Amino acid sequence: MYLLFIVLIVVAALLLCFVVLIQNSKGGGLASSFASSNQIMGVRKTTDFIEKLTWGLAAFIVVISIASAYVIPTVEAEKSVIMEQAIKESATNPLNAPTGFDAPVVTDTPAAEEAPAEDAAVEE
Repeated sequence: MYLLFIVLIVVAALLLCFVVLIQNSKGGGLASSFASSNQIMGVRKTTDFIEKLTWGLAAFIVVISIASAYVIPTVEAEKSVIMEQAIKESATNPLNAPTGFDAPVVTDTPAAEEAPAEDAAVEE
């Protein structure tokens, strides 16, 4: 459905380009090629038709553009391979140390408790 809307917008835009190129701001263009006033549409009616076609195509492009915003395809949030690898490494390597080296050992006892024990051993 979205692709159909895009194709319609492109076709309408191309038609709008051709219609604008046919027009002449000074009353020429396609209307000037009808020299005799005995034509079926007449010079003035041709200009009115081209002007209405221009406005109609512009309105069509606006309406289809708004409609295409509602049918735009949504992609599920895919995880990046790099992001998955970073999450895996942060779980296995919390200190972010290089993989070739051992991570420092974290002890449960704080260093302040160990220091007095060493001082007591030295005093004896």
